[in-house]
Amino acid sequence: MLLDFSQNHFELFGLSPDYQVDCEQLSERYRALQQTLHPDRFAAAGERERRLSMQASTRVNEAYRILKDPLARARYLLSLHTDGSSADKETTKDAVFLMEQMEQREALAEAKAQLDPYAVLAKVMDRLAEQAEQLVAQLTVRLDTPNPGDLEEAHELVRKLQFVNKCRAEAEQVEAELDDAL
Repeated sequence: MLLDFSQNHFELFGLSPDYQVDCEQLSERYRALQQTLHPDRFAAAGERERRLSMQASTRVNEAYRILKDPLARARYLLSLHTDGSSADKETTKDAVFLMEQMEQREALAEAKAQLDPYAVLAKVMDRLAEQAEQLVAQLTVRLDTPNPGDLEEAHELVRKLQFVNKCRAEAEQVEAELDDAL
């Protein structure tokens, strides 16, 4: 068999199931697995081997995509530690956080009308980067060796990180629109 499909994403890459991932090591192991499993290596093989190679390569790609992304990795780890229910589909109940997110979105909506829209955009993006960094640091603590209380807090942090990532995508869209207008 080309790959043990029963392994979780961390096992697939020979990593411990921790939130903190050595991205360089992950990339090295990804390249090694892809080199071994790539469908081109099985072009002359039988139909079954070609199909298994394609499935294994797809699985490795998906696992790599999830483990290298902090939000996707947090969701995945939570799914390993819980029954897989999607508590992160709920919204955060942190009113202060939500208010700040609304203010950032308002600043983005009004950025194009400002004298220096790029300065407004940079300020919002800097704040979003700072928030994302803080949330990732908190997730690292909560998901390192989690207990049930840590897992609930991690769900809340994931919900907040989703907000930050969505706002960052909106900021990037505003930036692209400003660039296109030049």
